[in-house]
Amino acid sequence: MKNVKHLYASLFLTLVHVCLAKANYAPYFFDNGPGSSNGNMAMFSLSEDTPLGSHVYTLNGSDPEGNAVIYGIAFEPGSKKYFAVDAHLGNVTLTEELDREKQNEVEVPISISDGINKVVEKARVLITDANDERPEFINTPYIVDVPENTPPGSSILKVLARDQDIGSGGSVTFLLQSTHDTKFIIDRYSGILRIRPDSSLDYEKSRAHFVTIIAKDGGGKLRGKYQIWTSSATVTINVIDVQDTPPVFVDLPYYGYVYEDTLPGTEVFTVVAYDGDRGNPNSIQYAIVNGSDGSFTINSTSGAIIVQDHTSQLKKDVYQLQIQATEVSPDGVAGMHSNAIVTVRFVDLNNHPPTFYGENGPQNRFELTMYEHPPEGEILRGLKITVNDSDQGANAKFNLRLVGPARIFRVVPHIVLNEAQITIIVENSAALDYEKYQMLTFKLLAVEIDTPEKFSSTANIVIHLLDTNDNKPTFSSEYYIARIPENSPGGSNVVAVTALDTDSGLWGEVKYSIYGEGEDTFLINPSTGIIYTQPWATLDAEIKSKYNFYVKAEDIEGKHSLAEVFVTVLDVNDHYPEFNENILEKTMILGTPVKIEARDEDAEEPNNVVEYSIMQTDPANVFEINENTGEIKLKSYIKSLDIIHNITNKKDCQWSVVVQAKDRGSPSFSTTAVVKIDITEEALSKGPVAAFLMHTKDNPMKALGVLTGVVCFMVIITVFISTVMFWRNKKSNKILPARRVIKRRQKEPKQKTARKAWLRFKPLKNTSERFATQESESNFQNMNSNNNSWVTSVPPCAPALPPSPPYIPKQCRHDGSLPTVSGSLLQNTSHQVNNKGPNISIALVSELKLKLEKKMRENA
Repeated sequence: MKNVKHLYASLFLTLVHVCLAKANYAPYFFDNGPGSSNGNMAMFSLSEDTPLGSHVYTLNGSDPEGNAVIYGIAFEPGSKKYFAVDAHLGNVTLTEELDREKQNEVEVPISISDGINKVVEKARVLITDANDERPEFINTPYIVDVPENTPPGSSILKVLARDQDIGSGGSVTFLLQSTHDTKFIIDRYSGILRIRPDSSLDYEKSRAHFVTIIAKDGGGKLRGKYQIWTSSATVTINVIDVQDTPPVFVDLPYYGYVYEDTLPGTEVFTVVAYDGDRGNPNSIQYAIVNGSDGSFTINSTSGAIIVQDHTSQLKKDVYQLQIQATEVSPDGVAGMHSNAIVTVRFVDLNNHPPTFYGENGPQNRFELTMYEHPPEGEILRGLKITVNDSDQGANAKFNLRLVGPARIFRVVPHIVLNEAQITIIVENSAALDYEKYQMLTFKLLAVEIDTPEKFSSTANIVIHLLDTNDNKPTFSSEYYIARIPENSPGGSNVVAVTALDTDSGLWGEVKYSIYGEGEDTFLINPSTGIIYTQPWATLDAEIKSKYNFYVKAEDIEGKHSLAEVFVTVLDVNDHYPEFNENILEKTMILGTPVKIEARDEDAEEPNNVVEYSIMQTDPANVFEINENTGEIKLKSYIKSLDIIHNITNKKDCQWSVVVQAKDRGSPSFSTTAVVKIDITEEALSKGPVAAFLMHTKDNPMKALGVLTGVVCFMVIITVFISTVMFWRNKKSNKILPARRVIKRRQKEPKQKTARKAWLRFKPLKNTSERFATQESESNFQNMNSNNNSWVTSVPPCAPALPPSPPYIPKQCRHDGSLPTVSGSLLQNTSHQVNNKGPNISIALVSELKLKLEKKMRENA
């Protein structure tokens, strides 16, 4: 039952579909008219230069029922498919290249379908022209024959060209590719080629002309750009010869020769001429018009010139024959003619070479003896040479030259005609050197110039040179370096100098001598050049280690040269190291080394290099010494005097150390000295002044120099301040009142410092303390620039006009401190001060002192 129901439903649907199909209308294209880009392609045109793949049109149509339509283009089988269409969008695309010149219209079958009905129409697409064709010449190639006598301006050819394009692109004009140096012109529009009005053709100059003609179209659009096309064709113009040119002689000018052995009837020369009109030539006949004097004839057909007389009967050496060449037509009629000159010369045969002659006839060897180095330009008068060639004219012309060592001599003359006297001149005097050549050999060569045989002759010239004293002795070196030990005895060999004089005989002997300084110490063997020390000379490198002097080498005539000699005296270890004293006293502060020094008077290292060592000390292992500097110091484990007291029972802390100073020479020398060393605490040397005093204990000159500088500085300051005050008082014109001297109060003893305390005199317990105290006092005196330790000095800034009177100590006890240059010192001894010198104004000095102190406080 269910199957029956389904069958009825299917029949019903089929009936409905058939009914609807019977009622469906066909689709149709829109007709949008000419110039439209969509529709049914009616009246559609397309340029032939449209690129392939371009979208050129859009098919557009509709279905009455509003169904979607499908577009199509179907060309006939076997034909080109110019277009393709998008079935849904209707876009038409160009698929084949268009060519209007081959097909100016394309029939396109287009269709539109709604799936049920299909409508097909034939559209005609008009192909428009684009300028894509070149002009093409017709009836090529162009070859034209033109007689050479064609009048100027005549037309000789008309060229044709065609362009398949239409409009301006199809119009053609003509022009010549090159208008420079051409004999032709062309009409722009007609293409007629003419001879230029100002030119003519000449077969004898040019038998053919080639002209390139350009055909150009009027231009037009191609793929959106303006395009002009050209084509070219070559026109060959053959020039036809006509009889308008006289005969032409070949290979002018003409020269013939009659030799002295030529027989009568011999051909001496042949002239050749041809018709100038080479395209259609006539025959040529020859004749002698003038100049033969009956001695020569010519063959009228061949142009051969023949001598008639024997050479001995010829009246002239040179004949100028005038030859005429005449054109003869085939009918025997004489035409145009031309003339040429033939020069015939009588020639002597070259059968004699050049020959050299001496005083006694022909000669091929010449010798001369002369001194070396003659002046340049001097003639070798001892050589008498003549050269001769018996031929005549060019056969007797030859060259002279010397073959041998170059540029020593030159020969005059260089070129000879027939005969000449030969002169040989010195050109390079320096090359004529006896020391180089005792004998020189040259070849004098004579060679003919303009003859084919080139005959030649030679003569040997031998020059024997005699020596002169032209060289001075020359040392083998500009300087000589010698070394000699200082302990060499007198008369020792130092160095040998060598000089060579290249002259011969007595001129080559050399004598040596010392030139200038140096004779006091050295002498030289005058024959051998060996330099010795003087027998009494003593060399000492420590006094003078370098000598330099000149030696002279001279020959018998006094020509000489100099060389410098450098002599170095080599040091020998001949001095012992020396200490200033055999027993040296040194004070050592804990932690500070003392230095000893020994000098070795030798001049050079290693002889003067001193090494130090400790030979003996008791107890041992307390001191060590720097072997290079000589600094003695305590062992590193000794830090205080207590350790030293533990090492020895001695309480004075004084050691005697035996020190050796040894040089490094070979053999080595040494010297010993005893160094007495007092050891003291480091605290005793605190402070810059005390340290300076301690360091200058062993060098009193250094302390004296420092004190001298301090005194000079104080004097300069005092003079400067006094001068300023003097000018100030002078300008103010005031007399200052006298003021009383204000004395400073003495400071309480409780303010004394530790540094002052060690300077007091008190009973000393051991030697080291006594030594430290005495040394400090000594240094203190030097620092105050006088001979008294306790002089009260004026401060450095205080002016003194006139200079302060010197103070002499007096017996007075002070329990306070006094101002000094080196600082405040505690006084515990009695002094006396005696004022000696001129009386000065106490008030003036006091006033100046107060002003100075006030100024110092303000600056502070």
